[in-house]
Amino acid sequence: MEDNQMRLDGNAIAGLLGELFTAEVTDARGACLGCGAVGALGAQHLYMHPLAPGAVLRCRWCESVLMVLVHAEGRVRLAVRGMAWLDIEDNAERID
Repeated sequence: MEDNQMRLDGNAIAGLLGELFTAEVTDARGACLGCGAVGALGAQHLYMHPLAPGAVLRCRWCESVLMVLVHAEGRVRLAVRGMAWLDIEDNAERID
């Protein structure tokens, strides 16, 4: 099979992203690009002010910026440049 037969428009990922962003993300584990530490997002340090338009999530070990979230003008912008990867549990495959 050739690459152009496998290639789809980016809109085809809508279903996968919809599943991902309904998961409990504070349990998700990520790796810090600054120090390589791995931990749950909920265990990191969050800096925000009630009147601020956004929040900064920093690594609890080295204080590198992991994630920045800004909510303004009816939009949300999420930057995750400080993470090597983010591992979110697939609730559809979870067996309790």
